[in-house]
Amino acid sequence: RLQKLKEMFVSKFGSAPKFYARAPGRVNLIGEHIDYCGYAVLPMAIEQDILIAVEPVQTQVVQLANTNSSYLDFSTSVNNIQINKTKPQWHNYFLCGLKGIQEHFGLNNPTGMNCLLDGTIPPSSGLSSSSALVCCAGLVTLRANGKTLSKVELAEICTKSERYIGTEGGGMDQSISFLAEEGTAKLIEFSPLRATDVRLPSGATFVIANSCVEMNKAATSHYNIRVMECRLATKLLSKSKGLEWRKMLRLHDVQTKLGVSLEEMLTIVEEVLHPEPYSAEEICKCLGISLEELHSQILSQNMQDVSTFKLYQRAKHVYSEAARVLEFQKICSEAPANALQLLGELMKQSHISCREMYECSCPDLDRLVDICLQFGAIGSRLTGAGWGGCTVSMVPTDKLNTFLKNVKKAYYQTDGQRLAVENSLFATKPGRGALVFVEA
Repeated sequence: RLQKLKEMFVSKFGSAPKFYARAPGRVNLIGEHIDYCGYAVLPMAIEQDILIAVEPVQTQVVQLANTNSSYLDFSTSVNNIQINKTKPQWHNYFLCGLKGIQEHFGLNNPTGMNCLLDGTIPPSSGLSSSSALVCCAGLVTLRANGKTLSKVELAEICTKSERYIGTEGGGMDQSISFLAEEGTAKLIEFSPLRATDVRLPSGATFVIANSCVEMNKAATSHYNIRVMECRLATKLLSKSKGLEWRKMLRLHDVQTKLGVSLEEMLTIVEEVLHPEPYSAEEICKCLGISLEELHSQILSQNMQDVSTFKLYQRAKHVYSEAARVLEFQKICSEAPANALQLLGELMKQSHISCREMYECSCPDLDRLVDICLQFGAIGSRLTGAGWGGCTVSMVPTDKLNTFLKNVKKAYYQTDGQRLAVENSLFATKPGRGALVFVEA
């Protein structure tokens, strides 16, 4: 693959690349939609990745090309980075990483570059192809400009810089892309960012299955509405408990301030919030503010015309999912005899909560989860933002081949469009994180 990339680079730019950077995609084993609420998640890097061949140049121009001809070439001056939020095209994600590093170091005359990108992560599949691209671009810019940062600093800069494209992400994707190590999943905690190894039990393999329903989270408001609903739930819960609600942004902050367990937080949600959707007017009444203040101080720009918010369901999902992550880690470290059954149960509960409380599944994902469970998966759930994308299933290793054959037949071979999607079903092991390498 590297040789092929090099040859394409030479024919495109007339000279050889000076170095390469790679950043992996990820699969989140458990802990969906809770990173931006401040809670720990449990992902692993996958072997699929973004690979970029790079040649720093004297001109102050970045030229971007892609081995996939459906992604058009792009070039821009490094001193005038414009990121278009309305149409998230592939090069805008590269520009996010570039701009993040430039701004961090206050680079006045950054190095120009010729870059050729090759990606093996299926796009819009919930395996984090866009964040891997942001991370890889950050790494490329760092190296081309002769700067250094720790992996943790890089992850934090890339998390912030992906927001240039309008995604209010929480940092899981960028963190695992940099901090992953081969052979182990990671428990990733935030503020401060840290990663702990989680050894997955032997005897099972994780399988990723693409529902073939695309979901581009920057191009949709579903994702950002959920972020906002969690923020509003935070404020109502804080107000009811006499906390300084204006300063509270994440559901984790409420738990920390009250000093209670996740189970107790779930009881508080039951007491304080009602299952019926809240109107903007009712939220204002609960907080004792005007509609004008809600719109100008709390709701983000792209949330101004949303009229109802489900706060009870979102908070319930977040606190219960956060508890499942800790339970998953505990089972992995204690390794009881029935570890696989217990982990499978947590994965199933996670999917039900994503489907019913967070409403981030879709009919195709639900069907795919059912098919995977039917053909022998011990646990299966959606992974990534949802509304399409992939499922992750835990399958006994000795039943892997039959499982793959049966799922292929039941889900993919019945539909020509699904059959046409490449790499839609594969087993994966925890891979390593982002790196730069130079040819010897």
